[in-house]
Amino acid sequence: MTTHALADLTGTYVLDPAHTRIGFVARHAMITKVRGAFHAFEGTLHLDGSDPSRSSASVTIEADSIDTGNADRDGHLRTNDFLDAPTYPKITFTSTASEQLDDSHFRLTGDLTIKDTTKPISIDFEFTGAARDPFDNQRVGFEGAITVSRKDYGLTWNAALEGGGVLVGDKVVLEFDISAIKQV
Repeated sequence: MTTHALADLTGTYVLDPAHTRIGFVARHAMITKVRGAFHAFEGTLHLDGSDPSRSSASVTIEADSIDTGNADRDGHLRTNDFLDAPTYPKITFTSTASEQLDDSHFRLTGDLTIKDTTKPISIDFEFTGAARDPFDNQRVGFEGAITVSRKDYGLTWNAALEGGGVLVGDKVVLEFDISAIKQV
């Protein structure tokens, strides 16, 4: 992406929840993956096309909006064994730094808070495009992912398997498919 084209995108954007996915993938029983997503969230991006290092983002996720397609599992994930959504209803990310890696890749560094634990993370994003939609909204798209240790955030519940190993893997991949709308 040229510097001029990126400069044209400078502004403040809000996440479009109807076209954004904030999801995750976790290993189950050491043999398969469980995928899920959060359906209630809000976020703001400030893009600075002339100086991407001045770009920023913040996202707030409703912990109880977790959905893996299985009501019993989702209910368990909302308890103190995992997210403890009644006590810690919000998962947050606030950026502290941004850098452009190449024409279409960026690294966003910031603080991720789950339950009462905040840890710094860096997420690499690919700029997937910009377009004006049929309603005359300027949109931008980004895709990114990061692997985190759930134990780093106090999510330590597990069960031993009879043949060895554990029911829930420690590593969780957080996935971000972002569509954001520029604010006037």
